[in-house]
Formats: sequence, structure tokens, C-alpha cells
Amino acid sequence: MKILRRLSLLLFFFLAGPLAAASLSGCARLSGDWTTASREPAGIAPDPATTREAVVQVYGARAFRWRGAFAVHTWIAVKPADASGFTTYEVTGWGVRNGGSAINIEEDVPDRYWYGARPDLIADVRGARAEAAIPKIKAAVASYPYPASYTTWPGPNSNTFVAHVLRQVPEIGADLPPTAIGKDYLADGGVAARTPSGGGGQISLFGLAGVLASPEEGVEVNLLGLSFGIDPGELALRLPGIGKVGLALENGAPARKP
Repeated sequence: MKILRRLSLLLFFFLAGPLAAASLSGCARLSGDWTTASREPAGIAPDPATTREAVVQVYGARAFRWRGAFAVHTWIAVKPADASGFTTYEVTGWGVRNGGSAINIEEDVPDRYWYGARPDLIADVRGARAEAAIPKIKAAVASYPYPASYTTWPGPNSNTFVAHVLRQVPEIGADLPPTAIGKDYLADGGVAARTPSGGGGQISLFGLAGVLASPEEGVEVNLLGLSFGIDPGELALRLPGIGKVGLALENGAPARKP
């Protein structure tokens, strides 16, 4: 009986976050038609007509339907200096199901709603640093080892792809949220790698169990794809389903990232 109680408590601990996330208004998309869900620009990205410098941005938004209670979908957008528009890089399962590639490269609006979910800006790099990063991003996209594979859990998926690119371009320094399930599925097939931010290291067993530590992400433990931890630098908790909850204030309210 003690074992059953402990297992029940452990299960509750891991599912409490996703259940709480599902109850939030931003995640109330547990049903609906993807063909009518919003894909409008969120007004976050700079206007290429007035922003001549190079831009690299990383976005994340809650996944569609029930997956949004657990995870976000992430993607990368780049604009070279003086370019007239953005190129977006992301992975989805649609192409794979049709016998094509999981990698989608489009000349597109970088900050579209992800089928009803408003995106959050995870990283924003500009100027000479962004210009130097763009060729490395393209090379990292080309080197992604799973262009014909997509598995929602534990990976490889959209977050596996973005984490792979970020590890190859550490100057971006992006802190993928704990809700980016699949980020810990190491694309090189090994068990050890740098963290997606590039500033630390991690050990992961097929994205199902592992630990990471870095100045950017803090310390995070992954069990069965659900991640939790603490970020001392931002006085924040990293919680399954909920994301990053910090003591720092944004517009008078507790900061929370996807």
C-alpha cells in the first residue's frame, strides 16, 4: 500500500502542472477545428520594412488541442540584414505522414499564432551577432538527423529540431521552456550534450530521463519527458505543464514563460 500511495503522489505531482495549464484561459483549446484556428500575426516581430538589421528569433506557443496542456511547439525565424522578409524553420508531422520531410522552411510571418495560441518570444538576437548566426542556423537545419521522422513523445519532434539547431549555434543563448517536450531528445543519438542555451551540459536517455544544468536554464530534471527544476538566476521554478514561473515582476504580475 505504501508503494501505491507513493506512486499515486508521484503521478499527481507530474500531472498537476498539465491539469493546471489546461484550466488556464490560454490553454482552453482542448477541442476545435485547426482549419479555422487563428494564424494571424501576433505583432511581436519587427517590421522588415523598417528594421534593416539582421534578426534571429525563437518562438514558442502552446500545442494544439490536448497537447497544449503538456507542451509547446517551437520554431525559429531569421531575417538577414536588408532582407524584405523572414524565413521560418520548424518541424511538424504533417509532411512525414504524406511521405515528405518533417522540416518546413517558409518565407512567412515569423510570429503567427500557432493555431489559436499566441506565441511567446523566447530569444531575440539582432545586428552583427544575428548576421553571423544565420549561416550556422542554415547549416544546423541541414544537419538535422531526423528529416523524415516525427514522434510527438518523447521525440524527435519540433522541439527536438529547435534544440538541435540551438546547440549548434550557442551564441543565440535561448532558454527553451520546460514545456518544450522533446528538447531533451538528443538528436545525435548520444546521452550527453550541451544544453540548448549552449551554456551548460546535460545527460539524457532518449528524452525519457535526464538532468541538465547551466547558468541560463538553471538545474532541470526530466522524467518521462516532463521537466521540473529551478533557475536561481531568475528566481524561477521550472514546472511540467505550466512552464517557467519566476519571482521577477513583469507589468506588475509574476513572470511566467510558456
